[in-house]
Amino acid sequence: MAAEGASGRALEGHKGGLRKGRNQVATRYLTTGPPDARARFLCAHGAGAGMATPFLETMARLLGERGIQVLRFEFGYMARRGETGSRGRIPRADGLVDEYRAAVAGAAGSAPLLIGGKSMGGRVASLVADELYAAGKIAGLACLGYPFHPPKKPDQLRTVHLEGTACPALIVQGERDPFGSRPEVEALRLSPAIRFHWVGDGDHDLGPRGGSGYTRAGNLAAAADALAEFGRAVGLR
Repeated sequence: MAAEGASGRALEGHKGGLRKGRNQVATRYLTTGPPDARARFLCAHGAGAGMATPFLETMARLLGERGIQVLRFEFGYMARRGETGSRGRIPRADGLVDEYRAAVAGAAGSAPLLIGGKSMGGRVASLVADELYAAGKIAGLACLGYPFHPPKKPDQLRTVHLEGTACPALIVQGERDPFGSRPEVEALRLSPAIRFHWVGDGDHDLGPRGGSGYTRAGNLAAAADALAEFGRAVGLR
């Protein structure tokens, strides 16, 4: 039976393919959007906050309005944080790839599947995207604010695997994101399979500064437009 999440939408439990261990718990999906969607988006959260943040709630709603079904989930460390209140250690991105694979395996549905997420969640998805795409399990990768490097440390790049990826990918990035601004990212050597949607004056949460001529609501709506268009395009291949 589906439990109810904080937003009132169904929080669908699924345990297939995930073992319960020190670093893993059973995956649950917070599902938003039409059941007959032409594409699905499996979305993981950022490093420091879970799947029900205002940012992800808004993006899920906007994507649902655009015909994309969004399945949010939490990595084990974040789910335990919600259950125990203990913050604990945030695992390395490469230590979460098995959980992402299991979340893909458990995501029921027939529509083409995109994987990705917010910040670290998108990074983890990017580490498994090529293998899952080659196996025919996903149609593409979508990252909301990719962490190209830690803030103020542009030499510590997290992009080697993005140089030769074959999986179609969309990165939605704020122009002044401290994890990778537009001038920094445009100077990188990245795969031609990656396309960008640049968010006007956006920070890591895609929000603009006052007086910039952009609004947060407008930026998030444009980001949802870009992701929905990408989902429809790769789903028709």
